[in-house]
Amino acid sequence: MTDPLAEVVTLLQPRAPFSKTVGAAGAWRVRRSETGKPFYNVVLEGSCRLAVNGLPPVTLVAGDFVLIPAAYDFDLSSHDADTAEGVDLERHTMVEGGARLGDPDLPPDVRMLVGHFVFGSPDAGLLVSLLPDLVHIRGQKRLSTLVQLVTEEARDDRPAREVLLERLLEVLMIEALRSSADTGASPGLLRGLSDTRLAAAIRQMHERPKEAWTVAQLAREASLSRSAFFERFTRAMGVAPMEYLLSWRMALAKNLLRRREIAIAEVADHVGYSSASTFSTAFTRFVGMAPRHYARMAADG
Repeated sequence: MTDPLAEVVTLLQPRAPFSKTVGAAGAWRVRRSETGKPFYNVVLEGSCRLAVNGLPPVTLVAGDFVLIPAAYDFDLSSHDADTAEGVDLERHTMVEGGARLGDPDLPPDVRMLVGHFVFGSPDAGLLVSLLPDLVHIRGQKRLSTLVQLVTEEARDDRPAREVLLERLLEVLMIEALRSSADTGASPGLLRGLSDTRLAAAIRQMHERPKEAWTVAQLAREASLSRSAFFERFTRAMGVAPMEYLLSWRMALAKNLLRRREIAIAEVADHVGYSSASTFSTAFTRFVGMAPRHYARMAADG
C-alpha cells in the first residue's frame, strides 16, 4: 500500500547539517522571521516559551521536540521576558560549541539543541505546504528515546559526534511528523492522514495519480457523500481535494523531469494527463515554465 507521508519525506530529501547547543539564563528572547527555513528545537533541560506567527505561546519543557517546517515569525523566550525591565532581552554571547542567551554570568537554567533542516528537493516549498505550520511533540515514547539519544550526543564530545547528531535529527524529524498526526496537527497532510475516511482517499490519490479522479469518486473511496467529503477534506488538509491532487501530480512530475529518465509524454501519462500537450499546458500554468525548460534548468542546476 502507498504511504503518502513516506513519499513526501522521500521527495523532500531532509538533512540536518546545522545544529548548536544553546544555554540561557535570566530574561531573554529570540525573534526570527526567516520564511522557508525549517527550524527545530530539542529542549534538553529547563523550560521556555514559543510563539509562532502571532499565535498564543506554548510552554516547552525538557524532552519536547518542535519542528516549524517553514519557519516564519516565531518568538522563543524565557517565561518572564514580557515583564522584564531594563534588560537587553536579545543579548547573546557565542561560546565554544554554541551560544548563551540572557545573562552569561548566571548558570543556564535552559539548555536546547537548535538548528535548521535542509530540504534537498527544489520543490520543497510545495511539499512543505502539505505539512503543519508547527509540530510540537511531547510524551511520545519513541520520540523520548530519540530525544534522549540526541541529548547524550549533544553533551558529549565523542568521535563522529556531528555525523551521528545529523542522522539522529533526521530520524527525529520523520518520527515527529508521523507522531503529530495523532496530536491535533494544524491543517495539512498529517491531519488528513489521521482521519481514516480521508486517509483512504488520500492513499488512492498517491497510489493512482494517473486516475481521472473526481470529487465524487474520491468521496466514494472515503465512504462519504460528495459534499461531506469536500468539506471534511478541505477543513483537514487546508486545500480542496482537486487542488491537493494537482499539487501532488506536479510534485511527482517535477521529480520525474529532474531525473530525465523518461520522455515528457510518459511523465504526462504517469501523472494523469491524456497527452503531452495537455500536461505541458497544465504544468506551465502551475510552475511558470514549460516541462522541457524545467528539465533543462534542473539538469544545468
